Amino acid sequence: MARIAGVDLPKNKRVEIGLTYIYGIGRSTARQILSELNIDFNTKTDQLSESEINYIRRMIDGKYKVEGELRSEVSMNIKRLMDLGCYRGLRHRKSLPANGQRTKTNARTRKGPRRAAVKKKGAAKKK
Repeated sequence: MARIAGVDLPKNKRVEIGLTYIYGIGRSTARQILSELNIDFNTKTDQLSESEINYIRRMIDGKYKVEGELRSEVSMNIKRLMDLGCYRGLRHRKSLPANGQRTKTNARTRKGPRRAAVKKKGAAKKK
């Protein structure tokens, strides 16, 4: 089993797909890495030789921010926006969508489950 950047790559998957299990590497970055190292995209992860794994490991460590380093950078960027008090920072602080999406009907992923409205008992009986 190949271990790169602290992540165990899955067995029996193509290397191109296996590399996407690393946070910060998508399909296009994986293809770019493999083409630079002259490794076939269709090679299975468990068929990689130790030298190929080391080449991939060195390439990722040298050129790309991945896993913990990238996660901390993203969280620091969000924290900076919140400290500035800019619009996007306020949206992050309130756990609302930050990029202009509608919130009247959607945005349940950010807002969480609906809260039931509390109705007063005597408000409807006035004449």
